Amino acid sequence: MPHAGGPQQHPQEPQYPHDPQQYPQYHQQNPQYQQDQYRQDPQYQQQYVQQGYPEQQQGYAPQQPLQAQQQHQLLQPQQQPGYDGQGWDTGQGQYAAVPQADPYLGADPYAQQPVGGYPGEAPDLYGTPEAYPPPQPPGRRHLVTEQEPEPEAEYADDEPEKASILPGGGDDDDSDEPNAGGRRGRSKGKPKRRNGAACLIAAVVIVAVIGGGGYYGYDYIKSKFSTGEDYAGEGEGSVAIDIPKGTGVGEMGRILKAHGVVKSADAFVAAAKANPKGGAIQAGSYVMKEHMSGKAAVDLMVNGAGVNALDVIPGWKNIQVYKAIDDKLKLKEGTTKDIASKEAKNLGLPEWANNNKDIKDPLEGFLYPARYDLSKDASPQSLLKQMVAKSNEAYASADLQGQAAKLGLANPLQLVTVASLVQAEGKYQHDFDKISRVVYNRLKPGNTETYGLLDFDSTVNYIKGQSTLDVGAVNDLRKLDDPYNTYKIKGLPAGPIGNPGPDALKSAINPAAGPWYYFVSVNENETLFAVTNAEHNQNRQRYEEERKKAGQ
Repeated sequence: MPHAGGPQQHPQEPQYPHDPQQYPQYHQQNPQYQQDQYRQDPQYQQQYVQQGYPEQQQGYAPQQPLQAQQQHQLLQPQQQPGYDGQGWDTGQGQYAAVPQADPYLGADPYAQQPVGGYPGEAPDLYGTPEAYPPPQPPGRRHLVTEQEPEPEAEYADDEPEKASILPGGGDDDDSDEPNAGGRRGRSKGKPKRRNGAACLIAAVVIVAVIGGGGYYGYDYIKSKFSTGEDYAGEGEGSVAIDIPKGTGVGEMGRILKAHGVVKSADAFVAAAKANPKGGAIQAGSYVMKEHMSGKAAVDLMVNGAGVNALDVIPGWKNIQVYKAIDDKLKLKEGTTKDIASKEAKNLGLPEWANNNKDIKDPLEGFLYPARYDLSKDASPQSLLKQMVAKSNEAYASADLQGQAAKLGLANPLQLVTVASLVQAEGKYQHDFDKISRVVYNRLKPGNTETYGLLDFDSTVNYIKGQSTLDVGAVNDLRKLDDPYNTYKIKGLPAGPIGNPGPDALKSAINPAAGPWYYFVSVNENETLFAVTNAEHNQNRQRYEEERKKAGQ
């Protein structure tokens, strides 16, 4: 190793001049050099050519059979010998440049040179269409192994074939062209085979897509337009059906099919879609028939016919509710009333209910108006509990305790009583707010028009268990001794006189502002309100005239 900082020294290769007289030892040890020198002799050149050796022509390697040459070239290692302008390694041996005495000096070593005719002349193997291309310089060679993969690029059938520089590569070419065997590249057969496979795969994919799309398309069309299997007619017999809350139309159809009402759920769904009211079918219990068409089943349910439910109407008195339960459950008349009387304290009434010893029915005002399903297990107790629970929910939501205090009432029960009076006295909902104001104005201690009396016919009807406009003469009504008779007692009756609906309850909480003490409904569209009794008498006269015109 050289010292640090010193110049690096490299052994030099010995140089040998070309003069054999000065360096006989070198030339004796290098027969290649002697051969080259020998070939410069004109006599040797003439003899060499006449014997038919093609080696000297243009500096080419001796011609070997095509197959042997191809095999030899493929097996050569990929190496790049030095090329200094004097010669290059073809893999056959070292060929020196032709000396100045060579008559072919200056000719293109890669061009085909004409040769004169003489015996033993070698044929020109590069001038025919079947010939391989001449050897290339080392920098231009493209050596491949036998396992070289074919290019991945696909060529169209009408694209010209691309020839390789390697000879004899057309082993898989099945072309009928005369020169096809001398080409290497993609043959016309392989693209066809590959394109055929690709087409087969594409066809399978297309068939799968079309088949799948056809299936789902058929399924969509079937679900959209098919009515499914269906019965004909209105059906026969009788069957009870319970439709739970939150049930969709499709599930309704399946329930009906399971009970033999319709033949298929699809038929019921299709009929519901065709009916403008089909989306408004209510949950509940229905009495239907067996073997009904989808349309007949839908028509029955949307119109409410056959529904096995109890509708409590706003303003109904408890006596009406009890009778309706007996009828629906096919019980002896009076059964529900007796149960209500015995079980009132066990049905869930709020603590502020039944706070007056004069209350006729502690459940009055707590059987909330709504629709109640009559399932197979329905009973008077279960229905009454549902109604009380629903009223508790509505009253708690309206904050009856807080609202009663704001209105100057003693307790929430009095607010329910006011709502029941508004419901009973008002024939039409658009009058509820003003009628509520009339109630509160008459309850005022300084009232000089009615002197604290409500004078409502509805309370007399409640006492007598009737519903009429002719309750009798006022003088006779004032003689009726009953805690609910507002013609005799001042203030509110002992308890509610019916079950107010949500609208009446809202008006009782939010009365309209006004000085009215009297009102009378002339017709459906007109109710007359008055501040004084004289004005009220005039309104009553007009009311009588309207009744005569209507033939009442």
